[in-house]
Amino acid sequence: MTTIKPKITVIGSINMDVVTDTELLPSQGETVLGKDYFMTPGGKGANQAVAASRLGGDVSFIGKVGNDVFGDRLMANLQQNGVNTEGIESSETFSSGMANVLLKNQDNRIIVVPGANNQVTAEYAEHYSHILTESNIVLAQLEIPLSTIEWCSAFCHEHGIPFILNPAPAQLLPETLIKHSTYITPNEEEYTKINSPSIEKDYGETFITTLGAHGVTYRNMTVPAPQVKAIDTTGAGDTFNGALSYYLASGYNVEDALYLSNTAASFTVEHPGAQAGMPTWEQVRERTDKERTP
Repeated sequence: MTTIKPKITVIGSINMDVVTDTELLPSQGETVLGKDYFMTPGGKGANQAVAASRLGGDVSFIGKVGNDVFGDRLMANLQQNGVNTEGIESSETFSSGMANVLLKNQDNRIIVVPGANNQVTAEYAEHYSHILTESNIVLAQLEIPLSTIEWCSAFCHEHGIPFILNPAPAQLLPETLIKHSTYITPNEEEYTKINSPSIEKDYGETFITTLGAHGVTYRNMTVPAPQVKAIDTTGAGDTFNGALSYYLASGYNVEDALYLSNTAASFTVEHPGAQAGMPTWEQVRERTDKERTP
């Protein structure tokens, strides 16, 4: 394990999350009253970058925001969390990405409006390829164009850079993208959407499947998650992915990285919003030490 900060690059989405807490989800044509709402910086890419940075990673980001109030707040939030924003530009033609989050009984349903995230093209990513080549690991999701992710995975494969794909929102993945990915990290529902018998046969060891409160499976092992009281599951998967990138880039073996990433994610579900509860390296160490104490 290295004592030098690992260099992690996240390429992906930056959104403003508008979260509504409700006891009732409306049916078509129905209006219901919610309990509360709040706005918080989000986007799978941004969430994962913040998670990795808080743990101690040297994190860079490649993405886009709108030239608007949300964009200013989103950029400031990343910078305040120690993320290098050299690879982020403001779009003059699209607004910042936004996610509508409906939160009911500690579970969520999310509608994402990509906005400027759709302008993170392969050509745009290539312009910042020097950031990729300096990375110990690269992390991506599917809230920017798939063609960009394909280019990025091929670039990383060519240059020997480990590439992690969090396939969310789930869609069918080209076989070349699977082949070029070091690890692919779906949750259970995403795994069923992107998997097929041939993929499982040929690339089964690429997949790390998260199971929420039940932990994570990889190859033939299941790594349990700490049992905590969940308040809001928003961002738990993003914390896991950011943490996984950090611990793997730091030199941990896969099993230990999965255990520590599960622990990191357990902090997030104890707080409302995606980023509010993302832990530091010290917090994760303290919780794992307690769990391993007889």
